Amino acid sequence: MTNSDFEALIRRHEAMVYSIAFHFFRDSGIAEEAAQDVFLQLYLNRSNVTSDDHIVAWLRKTTAHRCIDLLRHRKVQGEVQMDDLPDVARDPAATDSLMKEHLWRLIGSLPEKQRMIMILRYGEDMEVDDIAGAMQMPVRTVWSHLQRSIALLKDKASRPPGKENYEPVRK
Repeated sequence: MTNSDFEALIRRHEAMVYSIAFHFFRDSGIAEEAAQDVFLQLYLNRSNVTSDDHIVAWLRKTTAHRCIDLLRHRKVQGEVQMDDLPDVARDPAATDSLMKEHLWRLIGSLPEKQRMIMILRYGEDMEVDDIAGAMQMPVRTVWSHLQRSIALLKDKASRPPGKENYEPVRK
């Protein structure tokens, strides 16, 4: 693989890798760092990757594991500063964006594996079988994590405003 081929590969897949990392951390700086680490690993292992489908699967798996590793080793917190939150507006489009932010904050409070599974399933629209392959776990375990995550999110979302507890759950 030539350097120009590798650059084209990065351009083709960088949005997917960054999206997974950004939705996991909700921080562009950490997401960029994770994406750089993933593409460095791809460069070092480029001889082992055979097809475009293999590259996509490899990138998803590596990104998922890199995000979890970064969170565990650096104790990265998914905190949202009050200054970063948008002002409350009466415009329905603005309300939708507030609800979307609220949902992402709730997802950010899930344990690492459950959070990544939710991001891959609903953010990346991956099938459960593909998630199981990317996360190197049985399909039933992925289903179990999804069910528990949805139940936990429903519980947190039903709490009165301010009582949601966005703190990340540690396992």
